[in-house]
Amino acid sequence: MHRFDEKTQQLSDAIAAYADNRLKLNPVPLDGVATPQELQELVGQTITREGMGGLPALELFTERLAPKCLSIDHPRYLSFIPSAPTREAAMFDLVVGASALYAGSWLEGSGAVYAENQALRWIADLVGLPPTAGGQFVQGGTIGNLSALVAARDTARALTDKRPYRVAATFGSHSSIETACKVMDAELVKVPVDDWQLTGEKLREVLEENGPDTFFAVVATAGTTNFGIIDDIDSVADVCDEYGIWLHVDGAYGGAGLAAPSVREKYDGIERCNSFIVDPHKWFFAPFDCCALIYREPMLGRAAHTQHASYLDVLTGSTDWNPSDFSIGLTRRARGLPFWFSLVVNGTDAYTEAIERTLEVARFANEEIKKRPYVELVREGSLTVVVFRRLGWSAADYQRWSDDLLEREEAFVVPTSHEGETLARFAIVNPLTSEDDITAILDTMA
Repeated sequence: MHRFDEKTQQLSDAIAAYADNRLKLNPVPLDGVATPQELQELVGQTITREGMGGLPALELFTERLAPKCLSIDHPRYLSFIPSAPTREAAMFDLVVGASALYAGSWLEGSGAVYAENQALRWIADLVGLPPTAGGQFVQGGTIGNLSALVAARDTARALTDKRPYRVAATFGSHSSIETACKVMDAELVKVPVDDWQLTGEKLREVLEENGPDTFFAVVATAGTTNFGIIDDIDSVADVCDEYGIWLHVDGAYGGAGLAAPSVREKYDGIERCNSFIVDPHKWFFAPFDCCALIYREPMLGRAAHTQHASYLDVLTGSTDWNPSDFSIGLTRRARGLPFWFSLVVNGTDAYTEAIERTLEVARFANEEIKKRPYVELVREGSLTVVVFRRLGWSAADYQRWSDDLLEREEAFVVPTSHEGETLARFAIVNPLTSEDDITAILDTMA
């Protein structure tokens, strides 16, 4: 099974050819979805005692399974938060997979960790964190947020004989914050928003009402998933400093906007955070899965997360930078390398240009909606999420419209909701999404 024989060579060539062809597609197909019953009829049982061989298995995937998966890099994939990896990042993901790298420790993956740390450093500089800041790349925002909050709680409890058990965040914070609190058996206290934002004034009211010493963290959001809202981070940081509470900033989606001069001032105060996350697999053009988790004081993360076992003594007894010390989880692939490689190849100016381009298209979408009598903005978009309503439509109308778009493979735009109202939403993170794409989709609502 492990020999590289003639059949393996044929399979290698075929996989390389498939990857080459896929990367050259412009545009990529949107493709579609299938029910379990449809897939059972189309594909059937794939795993057998005898095996089917490499080339037939690859053909099974490329011809029957792959077309039943949506292409998240399609210019009209505008739902959730899409991903549009650069071709260089996607290609290098093949290299990472073929290289048998373990990037949990410096001892085993020093070259990979060194490169990943340079990518983390670029992000930390965008945030404005000190030169000593650092962390690692984890699977996604859920693990990043959980790991940061675990470090916050561990740090708070080390400083007092009390056991703070609360986290403060707004109603617009990502669902992973509530999930993290459930996992930690912590209480999430929702802070009312002020003009859609978490503000220091509202935060102080909640802290005083519940007892500041019961909180171990405050979570501010730099670009909410549903609306792209950036909290008033500077005023929130003032209150966190006043009460000595850890400030974590969830920038999973919107943090990439730090690289765009046109919106950088919206993030004022972010440099004061204790921890920060951003998902390069969202608006930083990396493949899934990749979340940058960065601590102002990495050793606090290390104290909370380092795993101790006799077989790990050679690692825990050293002063090396072991990425697995900074988050939940021990085993890790070098998931930050495709992002690093793309930065090295393209340069950071290209990232700024690409992010500014998506902001330009989002501004166009806002203005185009204002021009049309049958749609209206729910709120002026602050980043690249545009939420609007089709006047006179019910929830069923939105769903029918969305389903029809996907069935025709024209676009993937699923409805969202706010305060009980069903709405339409564009999430624009692909630099290939154009003004023509926006107008074509809006035309279908007339």
